[in-house]
Amino acid sequence: MTDRGTGSIQPSAERASVDGVLLLDKPQGITSNAALQRVKRLLAAKKAGHVGTLDPMASGLLPICVGEATKFSGYMLSADKTYAAEVMLGATSSTGDAEGEITMGPRVEITRTELEAVLEGFRGNIMQTPPMYSALKRDGKPLYAYARAGEVIELVPRPVTIHALTLSDFKVPSFTMTVTCSKGTYIRVLAEDIGRAIGCGGMLTGLRRTGVGTFDLSGAIALDALEALTLDRRRDCLMPADGLVSALPLLTLEDAAARLITTGRCPQVQAKPGLHRLYSRNGRFLGLGEVLDDELVPRRLMADAPGG
Repeated sequence: MTDRGTGSIQPSAERASVDGVLLLDKPQGITSNAALQRVKRLLAAKKAGHVGTLDPMASGLLPICVGEATKFSGYMLSADKTYAAEVMLGATSSTGDAEGEITMGPRVEITRTELEAVLEGFRGNIMQTPPMYSALKRDGKPLYAYARAGEVIELVPRPVTIHALTLSDFKVPSFTMTVTCSKGTYIRVLAEDIGRAIGCGGMLTGLRRTGVGTFDLSGAIALDALEALTLDRRRDCLMPADGLVSALPLLTLEDAAARLITTGRCPQVQAKPGLHRLYSRNGRFLGLGEVLDDELVPRRLMADAPGG
């Protein structure tokens, strides 16, 4: 492997166990999987996965889990996400965004006050119909495959939650909004629905993700910046794996209980029922366990946990 930060060849032994979470600031123009593969190579990691796909036209926060952290990535998939979205009114697209076939409509005339009134109807719990150009699957086949083949599939609206929607810049016919939303929300569908509610049509022209759960862009690094570092410095950018489950309650175990849980047994504990993130007395993250009837059941454990 070539380390572009130093120009040296890294021995195959460097592709050893490396664990943690990299907060990547994904650039526009590449898929989330392409970004993931570049990061995996740059970290010389054996195993890696990302949390929450970003479309190629979108930029912003893409958490990438490496090594043992991949065990806990599923707990972030349902996390709320925050976006800065640019919307053009008076235009529609076959894909809902600037990458599709665009149709221009009549001149848009709307005031900021009128637009704010429309946006109010999209805050809170709403119903949203998934787009045909998406990776959602029907009968094992992604919807975009049906769309590209010209097949029409009846899609059922589903509930999503818009926790916050703030109007930023506004200059007819375009505006920028900041949206914090639940899992499964499509921002380009939101743009289309807002345009439809106004009566002029709308489409997404830009999208940047600024937050995923407790993570935000303040700790993120761009691909080019990561590539410019040495291998050791790149790995220094990794955050601990337990950051993925920071929303879960913490449970510190005594030595005896820690030994039992990390060998697959179920110690007795005094804690509230439910899933917990587990730590040894010296603060080492052990993994996740679930309290059931005062018994701690191991769920997902770090491979290098003491006794594991």
